[in-house]
Amino acid sequence: MDRILVIEDDAAIRTELCELLAANGYKPVGELPCELALLDVGLPQENGYEICRKLRQHSDVPVIFLTARESAEDELVAFGVGGDDFIRKPYNSSVLLARIARLLKRKSSPVLKVRELTLNLTEMTVHFQEQSAELTRNETRILACLMQKPLCTRTEIIEDLWNNSLYVDENTLYVNINRLRDKLHRIGAENYIRTVRGVGYRL
Repeated sequence: MDRILVIEDDAAIRTELCELLAANGYKPVGELPCELALLDVGLPQENGYEICRKLRQHSDVPVIFLTARESAEDELVAFGVGGDDFIRKPYNSSVLLARIARLLKRKSSPVLKVRELTLNLTEMTVHFQEQSAELTRNETRILACLMQKPLCTRTEIIEDLWNNSLYVDENTLYVNINRLRDKLHRIGAENYIRTVRGVGYRL
């Protein structure tokens, strides 16, 4: 049973969250260790950003900020300190559960495979037949996005990178796609990434 750390200073919301998690097969906890953390930002003593920053010094567990703050600046700070997602209150229970499940699945599945192509998310390496190549963080996340969906729009890839604290725009994405294609080509995986004109990319 996955343990979800819940740090929320509003007693009613904390109780609601704990009941929701327990009803869906998770174990809400108030301290480490855990498999995922739900953090409020506006806490009475140490804010959620500081808690996340300290957590990142020794742990890579997924962190979801659940907060009433709405500014883009708050969202950028959340990703900057190592957060994986940012959900505004009042939250939708189904959306929250879906995002928790997505992050836990990503955490528990460090290897992705499509045909003869294998991506190791932990080591940031890609393998094809007997050849392998090292990837950057951007290239790893882009390839992971492409390997998990039949078609990825440019917007979806950029949002996925932002959710992992990798700040990119369309020009940076284009550069990274070309570098990734070149690395795949060098290990024999030619033409694996196809451009869907006006939409995005697919394997």
